[in-house]
This record gives sequence, C-alpha cells and structure tokens, in this order.
Amino acid sequence: MERRSRPDLNGAAWRRSSYSNQEGGNCVEVADSFPGVVPVRDSKVPYGPTLVVDSRAWAVFIARVKVGSYRS
Repeated sequence: MERRSRPDLNGAAWRRSSYSNQEGGNCVEVADSFPGVVPVRDSKVPYGPTLVVDSRAWAVFIARVKVGSYRS
C-alpha cells in the first residue's frame, strides 16, 4: 500500500451529499480537486476530523452505495 502525505485542506471547497436533507440529518461532505484522494467529513462537525480516502476506493464505495449493497 502506497502511503501519501496528507493534502492541505485549508480553503477546500466542500460539497454536501445529494442525499442530505434540510433538517440537518446525517450528512457527508467531500472536497473535489485533490488528485488521487477524496477528503470526506461530517457536515455537522466541519472543523472535526477528516478522512482522506484513495479515489479508486471511493469510486468503488459510491458505486456499491448506488446499487444498494450497504442497506441494513
């Protein structure tokens, strides 16, 4: 596994999940424009921890979410 340095997220443009609602439900935000990685955070805690996920792994995760692989 290749280890990369953490990107500088100051000034990152965050966008909220299209599945988020206006009542402040469980929301995920991602930041675009970071080659090879996808920064992810909880919109309710914008200054809290951020996960940085490999972009290929993120694409697989999103594809599986869209087909319902993670339903409980």
